[in-house]
Amino acid sequence: MAFDPTPVRSDEALRAVIGHPEGLAVAKAIHRLDKHCRRFIELSPFLCLGSADGAGRADISPRGDRPGFVRVLDDRTLLIPERPGNARIDSLTNILENPNVALIFIIPGFEDTLRVNGTAEVTVNKDLLAPSAVDGRAPKAGIIVTVEEAFLHCAKAFRRSRLWSAEPQVDRKEMPSLARIIMEQVSEVRRERGPDEDEVAAADRSLEEDYRTELY
Repeated sequence: MAFDPTPVRSDEALRAVIGHPEGLAVAKAIHRLDKHCRRFIELSPFLCLGSADGAGRADISPRGDRPGFVRVLDDRTLLIPERPGNARIDSLTNILENPNVALIFIIPGFEDTLRVNGTAEVTVNKDLLAPSAVDGRAPKAGIIVTVEEAFLHCAKAFRRSRLWSAEPQVDRKEMPSLARIIMEQVSEVRRERGPDEDEVAAADRSLEEDYRTELY
């Protein structure tokens, strides 16, 4: 269906519609991790990591662990452990090409979020990674973030979405399992027959076993 997106081509045109930030919205950005930022990170079990490759193609990755899993090394430096995954390491390869990253820290029950912007590099230094071990398993790699900007973000997105309320929670059965979705998508791309029920059930079991044994 054809549509006219009416794209905005300049900052001036956009500001004419949205306006300009004022007061605390401008002044709140700081260039280090103060006691409030440190405490927020200490309480946070989840963040989203934004990165982009050398050509500017963007990616965002969820990172979650026990509260405080991101370590504050000093007031300008963070360490994010790289836990076992599917070995795509999109964020890490992006950082090798383009060091600019953005983080959003989330605390369950908090409607405010902490945003951190800066540059990153990948480390495999065993001594540096050892304190991030869980159940005796240290991460093989980590992301060191040099903080350029940090600020708290207001609660409007969480108020609108009612993210922490029980009422709007959606039953996971509203969509197929993750394994089924991926298998069907791959089959469609490859123009192959879709998976049968036994194949899906086996993939579901394999994924749950991976969750059980390979979190760290």
